[in-house]
Amino acid sequence: MNIKIVVVGKLKEKYLKQGIAEYTKRLSKFCKFKIIEVADEKAPEKLSHAEMEQVKEVEGARILNKIQSKEYVYALAILGKERSSEELADELQKLGTYGHSDITFIIGGSLGLSEAVLKRVEAQVSFGRFTLPHQLMRLVLTEQVYRSFMINAGSPYHK
Repeated sequence: MNIKIVVVGKLKEKYLKQGIAEYTKRLSKFCKFKIIEVADEKAPEKLSHAEMEQVKEVEGARILNKIQSKEYVYALAILGKERSSEELADELQKLGTYGHSDITFIIGGSLGLSEAVLKRVEAQVSFGRFTLPHQLMRLVLTEQVYRSFMINAGSPYHK
C-alpha cells in the first residue's frame, strides 16, 4: 500500500519533524509512506473574498498536480465526516482489499481547500471542530495512519 499526505506549506518546527520522522519510520513496516509539500501562496493578512478564493485556487492547482487519477483521496476538512480510529482503520483496510492501494490525504492551507480539490476527493475527514495548526495536523494524521495499521494488525498499541 502507498500512503501519501499532500500538504500546503513547509514544516519548520523541529519537534514536529522529529515526531513525524518517528511515525514515518514505524510506518515503513506496513506501507510506502511519504509527505509532499506544496508551496503556500503568499497573501496579505486582510483579503477580500475574491482574493481568498484566488489563493485557494492557486494552492489547489499545486495540490492537484501531485495527485494521480488512480489515487483514492481524502481531504481533511472541518465539515468532513468524523471517524473513530477504528473506523479509519477499517476504511483503509477495505480500500486496500478492494483495489485502492494508493491512498492520499490532503491538508490544505490556512484558508482551506479550493472547490476543484473538494470535487476531486472521494471522502472528507474531520478531526473534530478544533482549529489546529496545519503543521501539528501533519503529526496527528501521521500518527492516526500508523494507529490504523496497528489496529488492523491486532497490536496492543491502540489500547
